[in-house]
Amino acid sequence: MSISRREFVRLMGLAGAAGMLPRSVFAQAKQPSDLYEVPKLGNVTLLHMTDCHAQLSPIYFREPNVNIGIGPAFGKAPHLVGEALLKHFDIEPGGIHAHAFSYLSFAEAAEQYGAVGGFAHLKTLVDRIRADRGDGNSLLLDGGDTWQGSGTAYWTRGMDMVGACNRLGVDIMTGHWEFTYLDEEVIKNVGAFNGDFVAQNVKVREEALFDYKFADFGGFQEDAGLAFEPYTIKDVGGARIAVIGQAFPYTPIANPQRFIPDWTFGIQDARMQEFVDKIRAEEEPDLVVVLSHNGMDVDLKMAGQVTGIDVIFGGHTHDGMPAPTVVENASGKTLVTNAGSNGKFLGVMDLDVKDGKLRDYRYRLLPVFSNLLPADADMAKYIEETRAPYLDKLTEELATAEEVLYRRGNFNGTFDQVICDALRKVNDAQISLSPGFRWGTSVLPGQQITMDNVMDQTCITYPETYRREMKGSEIKAILEDVCDNLFNPDPYIQQGGDMVRVGGLDYVCDPTGGMGERITEMQLDDGTKIEADKTYVVSGWATVGSQAPGEPIWETVATYLRDVKTVKIDKLNTPKLKNVEGNPGIADYAGEILS
Repeated sequence: MSISRREFVRLMGLAGAAGMLPRSVFAQAKQPSDLYEVPKLGNVTLLHMTDCHAQLSPIYFREPNVNIGIGPAFGKAPHLVGEALLKHFDIEPGGIHAHAFSYLSFAEAAEQYGAVGGFAHLKTLVDRIRADRGDGNSLLLDGGDTWQGSGTAYWTRGMDMVGACNRLGVDIMTGHWEFTYLDEEVIKNVGAFNGDFVAQNVKVREEALFDYKFADFGGFQEDAGLAFEPYTIKDVGGARIAVIGQAFPYTPIANPQRFIPDWTFGIQDARMQEFVDKIRAEEEPDLVVVLSHNGMDVDLKMAGQVTGIDVIFGGHTHDGMPAPTVVENASGKTLVTNAGSNGKFLGVMDLDVKDGKLRDYRYRLLPVFSNLLPADADMAKYIEETRAPYLDKLTEELATAEEVLYRRGNFNGTFDQVICDALRKVNDAQISLSPGFRWGTSVLPGQQITMDNVMDQTCITYPETYRREMKGSEIKAILEDVCDNLFNPDPYIQQGGDMVRVGGLDYVCDPTGGMGERITEMQLDDGTKIEADKTYVVSGWATVGSQAPGEPIWETVATYLRDVKTVKIDKLNTPKLKNVEGNPGIADYAGEILS
């Protein structure tokens, strides 16, 4: 989609206070015959990728059919799916853009349009746009979640992705899953990265400052106690561009703090305001940008509270939004974008910047179709060499998919169910629990499920499984806690993942309820009611507080797949939902919706 900022803001006024864009907003922004024809506007071009999750090769990725917005988020981007999303952004149903941005007819459209992403194809697109804009007129921003998500990233401790990003030409990045390696590995990888790693919200604990083991690291700022450079200034197209980094605020909660014991995170919006004010006063920038891994709902709230930011390029929640959201605050407006995941999209924002002001802009989120973009030869060679030592293991064919296997969505995806079924079967458990991660690629019907696919779904640095007894009250507490993280009406309390996936367990969920009141009517698959004081055998993986004793989850899933040979989901453990009827963030739901 392509529309100027001036026209966008004018039409936004016509939309009223409801926050919904009229269909006419994008009617004038007709797509060119060439999907990758992006006419130049202004003097600065900012390219944005995020959440690629170490996917060096082309993949398939199904967008969600469930992304429920509650309270103020009801009916607003990013909480729109399927036909509601297409209507909101005036995308023609049935075409290549509808396939890129929605789950509709996914398997058929994927067969028609082919795989997406792949760093060799992304490299071709980036180079094409940068060449068109001219030397010194563009920046490539990476929103993080880059070093994790594949077998090769795990085995090389993220270094394969550092090499790929250096070859891609990434100028600035921030992080989240980057911090799930050991702290010394993070510092090593940042040191090998050719660009700037920025994060204003990562500090060194006070008790660690006296004998900080990375005191010689170039980004460390002892006086402020910051572990990394908070921002960087770049001269682009004759303008001074300030880029402030915002790493994932809840890293030590959502992921093991034991890997990074000396660092603290948090949203730190007061500190963000201080940096924006300082930069505006001392650096005299023409544009202030935040490169964020907050998640889109958090970015939208921050944009309304922190003044002086022109654009937030966001990540974490994997929302591929065809247009920015314009957020008003006390001093003006801030554009908020989110560029999807898995290397599927490249955001392109052209800006007319002069005399310290953003005068106009145009934005397009380009889907990266590998069939339409030739592979860059040098990047393709690098990827081949990177994967070569592990190719035999990665290409092992474990089973055949008889239906689409996917993850993304607020509740169980079909690949999540495979993981849950594997945990129950291999570990002889009544109930299984699997984290609501949003990364993980998709498998089409009839395709072989390879070890590569399994690693895409499970590859983390704390993959150990467990089998233990838990009381019914403990299981409910887990479900309630994660559900509050997902559906709390205050974005600053949300952590961006989806609901914990379950196997062998059914329940009723009311996303509109309060803490402790969303989960009811828990029962086993056979209808046996879960009792609070009774114990149940539960198997799971990815424990955050301490290392679990079992084998890596990918070994459990591989064992299960080798045994079943073909995968067709007999039962998808999706909860019955209450009070979501008519919500545009839910469509074609596999479970029951209660009135």
